[in-house]
Amino acid sequence: MTQLLRGSEVAEALQSTITSEVRDLKARGIEPVLAIVRVGERADDISYERGAVRRAELLGVGVRSVVLPDDCTTMELLEIMEDLSEDDDVHGILLFRPLPAHIDEDAVRKALVPTKDVDGITDLSLAGVFSNTATGFAPCTAQACMEILDYYGIELAGKRTVVVGRSLVVGRPVAMLLLARHATVTIAHSHTADLPGVVKAADLVIACVGSAEMLDASYLAAGQTVIDVGINVAADGSLLGDVSREDAEGIVQAITPVPGGVGTVTTSVLIKNVVEAASEILG
Repeated sequence: MTQLLRGSEVAEALQSTITSEVRDLKARGIEPVLAIVRVGERADDISYERGAVRRAELLGVGVRSVVLPDDCTTMELLEIMEDLSEDDDVHGILLFRPLPAHIDEDAVRKALVPTKDVDGITDLSLAGVFSNTATGFAPCTAQACMEILDYYGIELAGKRTVVVGRSLVVGRPVAMLLLARHATVTIAHSHTADLPGVVKAADLVIACVGSAEMLDASYLAAGQTVIDVGINVAADGSLLGDVSREDAEGIVQAITPVPGGVGTVTTSVLIKNVVEAASEILG
């Protein structure tokens, strides 16, 4: 029988630690605050924002939301990012991406102070992930995958691991985090020869390709652990992962559900990073 690696259990475990740290910070006169910057009204951004706000409120972390219209200029967004970066009462900044095509995303990223980059989007944060140093934070979704694997006691050292997807948001960062834990990692993508065969040979699969139920039975094998990062909206409004759950259940050993898997943990990781950033003030 396939085990469901539910994110709620992982989030609850993180919650206990975060709540204790927030209590300690407030006793010392520091209230952790997250600033959320959103451009436009993308449904997926709004959904994630709601979840992040709920999680922050539950854990005692303040939230400041800044929403700009789709037609805002790069300069207007830069001014917001610079103001928040200089605001001592803000400890973490979350910028929703992708940004509208007319905005210089690189310039905006560079305006973010790395110490407040709680979602690992600055060059310094990513460099820390790729060099396996303690500089900055890893992207929240990539770190959420690791939190799930650790919580459920999934052995990583020496395991054949395939990451399907190569974005800087999940694919490449999670591959580096896995390498740091001594997994044997292959990054696969749309140009990988015999992609189903490559995935089928893995012990651990991280599916982050962004295509609804792309990984069907032809990609899956008995004994595998599958972390399904995909969040795809079906025609009826339901959420689908990158893996066909119907095919996976009964084949793989364990899989994260969609919804209720990685996404549930990602918001907890985000708030955890804000609290850690606030803690840096104390040295």
